[in-house]
Amino acid sequence: MKPAHYVNGAFSTEGAAFPLVSPVDGRQVGAVPEASRETVDAAVNAARSALGGDWGRTSVEERCAFLRRIADGIEARFDEFVDAETADTGKPRELAATVDIPRAVGNFRAYADLAYGRPERAYQTRVPGWSGSGQALNYTVRRPLGVVAVVSPWNLPLLLLTWKVAPALAAGNAVVAKPSEETPSTATLLAEVIDAAGLPPGAFNLVHGHGAGAAGEYLTSHAGIDAIAFTGASATGAAIMRAAADHVTPVSFELGGKNPALVFADADLTEAVEGTVRSAFTHSGQICLCTERVYVQRPVFEEFVRALGERTRALTGYGPMISAEHRDKVLSYYRLAAGEGATIVAGGGVPRFGDERDGGFHVEPTVLTGLPESSRVVREEIFGPVCHVAPFDDEDEAVRLANDSPYGLAATVWTTDLSRAHRVAPRVEAGIVWVNCWNLRDLRTPFGGVKASGIGREGGEYSLDFFSEPVNVCVKI
Repeated sequence: MKPAHYVNGAFSTEGAAFPLVSPVDGRQVGAVPEASRETVDAAVNAARSALGGDWGRTSVEERCAFLRRIADGIEARFDEFVDAETADTGKPRELAATVDIPRAVGNFRAYADLAYGRPERAYQTRVPGWSGSGQALNYTVRRPLGVVAVVSPWNLPLLLLTWKVAPALAAGNAVVAKPSEETPSTATLLAEVIDAAGLPPGAFNLVHGHGAGAAGEYLTSHAGIDAIAFTGASATGAAIMRAAADHVTPVSFELGGKNPALVFADADLTEAVEGTVRSAFTHSGQICLCTERVYVQRPVFEEFVRALGERTRALTGYGPMISAEHRDKVLSYYRLAAGEGATIVAGGGVPRFGDERDGGFHVEPTVLTGLPESSRVVREEIFGPVCHVAPFDDEDEAVRLANDSPYGLAATVWTTDLSRAHRVAPRVEAGIVWVNCWNLRDLRTPFGGVKASGIGREGGEYSLDFFSEPVNVCVKI
């Protein structure tokens, strides 16, 4: 399967190709077509035409049936999706097979169910002095926003793409999607599944390419785009927002994080250590929800650090960074930490395997202590397999440390004190706070961040709200 654009129901490889590189061993494994401005224009125009044609006339029941067929199509090609996901990202196959692809299937089914069963509101209004009954009926209907640009990242390529595409289609929008240039393969497979499901041409379009000065910028600054949904780096989100401002285009952003974990002395330390290993090092830390700051109550600080270091040094089977550039960025923070006097409890360098993986983009899972809160390593999002551990004395200090960040995406709290959990969690400035767990998700609940971590919420009715516009109809009776 070769990455290809999908515009108005047809696949093409128009545009100069750029290399697709395996992060596992650094070899070129394919080529990706770079969409020109003309290709992006064609995709936006096709989407607009679909809204004025068959797709714009579909009922919610018909759209939900399409979504279920797409889910069935992904399941029918499950192994192909797993192969493509692991080839593009280098993540362990088990992770793709148990998280990324099943959740993509779940996105389409969940939004089919949510959209089909979604109620609207009606109000009877009495107006004294009117002739007749003196009443009016007010009710709401929802209409799609129009042509929606979906720009998705490289870390969870299919999961985060479908998390936006499914509700956008369920609400009746036409979509132009651009996946990361690093991970084009599962998006192309999704286009094949959508094509086979029989969506009208133009309802879903896919273009490949880079961001600034290329396909991503052409799409997000396009006058024909009615809304933008983006997941990625905060700096990129700011650039997209500046472009969107010219057309007052609504945006939904899920951006970066520098997520804290708070470990209280009464926590089950075995669970807290295992949970922190998972939250810091899953997909080698390349998930926006991953923990990079760990604060541990002083009486158990040394015990926790010792146990976390032992578990981290024992890790095997972790994947690479997505690219050589990203590997070098992560390693630069490792060097910065060492230069500032950090204690490197585990990791801190590049692993050696003695096989083809030595040509890839791996770094060691790393645990640090001893840095001040002002350190760049503590304040800036690294997006790699690294966490810094520091002590605290009481609840107020723990909350203050957690909130002392420009980000506010996610947090974890480890405690066996139920009252403490309910006191602390609402005080943490984050869009989601997990207690004694991490990344336990229900698709019906809101997801998103505060401060530099995003704008708006995704998930359940929150996504359907963003991708549709409420219209009030008032009828005099």
